[in-house]
Amino acid sequence: MNAVTKRNKLGPINRILAIRGMPQVITVTVGLIVLFVVFSMLSEHFASPRNMSNLLRQMAPILIVGIAQSYVLITGNIDLSIGSVVGLSSMLSATLMTSGGTSWLSMGLNPWLAVVITLFCCLCIGFLNGQLVARCGLPPFIATLGTMTIARGLAQIVNNNRNTDSIGEGARLFRDFFYYGQIYRFETARGNFIIFSTVGIAIALWLVFNFILTRTKTGRHIYAVGSNVEAARMSGINVSSTVTKAYLVSSFCACVVGFIICAMGGVGTMDAGSMYELYAVAASVIGGVSTLGGQGLLLGTVIGASIWSVLQNGLVLANAPVAIRNIAVGIIVVISVLLDIIVRNGKWKWKRIRKDEKAEAV
Repeated sequence: MNAVTKRNKLGPINRILAIRGMPQVITVTVGLIVLFVVFSMLSEHFASPRNMSNLLRQMAPILIVGIAQSYVLITGNIDLSIGSVVGLSSMLSATLMTSGGTSWLSMGLNPWLAVVITLFCCLCIGFLNGQLVARCGLPPFIATLGTMTIARGLAQIVNNNRNTDSIGEGARLFRDFFYYGQIYRFETARGNFIIFSTVGIAIALWLVFNFILTRTKTGRHIYAVGSNVEAARMSGINVSSTVTKAYLVSSFCACVVGFIICAMGGVGTMDAGSMYELYAVAASVIGGVSTLGGQGLLLGTVIGASIWSVLQNGLVLANAPVAIRNIAVGIIVVISVLLDIIVRNGKWKWKRIRKDEKAEAV
């Protein structure tokens, strides 16, 4: 009896639990519910419609960079350049949209032409990451650390080491599309609940990339490479192409977040995207994506981004110091990775040793 037949004979609940990574997703979902209840009790404003609207809009960029990092982590690699690509996207797009600045790139371009040019430049960073890791054999930590500093340097150079001027009213449609637009508005006695365009973008990207990861050959190859790169290569999978595709997805998502940050403030800032590589890792590993590769669900990334955002928002409303917020997120990330390592390398190994000892005793 093969694995597919066995799965088909399981009940609906057991069939869901049999999906690799689903138990972790369920566990962190319970944690999210607990956090939500606790913060709702600590502050009457936490569960208000207005705060829920802001919470979703704050969560959207974290979810997008979480998707970026999840793709790379599942291949067994990591992308430290995400935050710098976010900064490059924000600075380059804003510089191209402004006019009369100190940089020769201040051309006053149509916002959507600026978007296309910026997206191409960011994808070049992703392609370079993939080639350095897959073809040149550089450790992903070193390769993306290098491109992280390169991208941050480029973000500083494009406008001569200065933040940009305002992108102006000519970019109103750009700003509404990426940040200020309202998709849905519902009025309640406690305030208005609004779903902003940023949330819609995050949902659309999640649907697209989740479909690719779970329903296409590319997605199966990504999991295969992360599970066992040599076995994947021997089975005919183009490892270099698969890893490069994962890094391209990462750069694409980081670029979109850069547009969101640019649209939010209406200017490009050289420090945009700082620490976003941490946020990306946090959203991924809290959601159950394995740092060892080959395991993880983008559904878990949604929960991970939600936990991160609920923690930040709830602790702000509880008047907790910034230091406490950072410590709390850091502890959760460390525990999430530690549990993943224990489950994959410790607990399973311990069970296997016990079985071998029993076999030898017989």
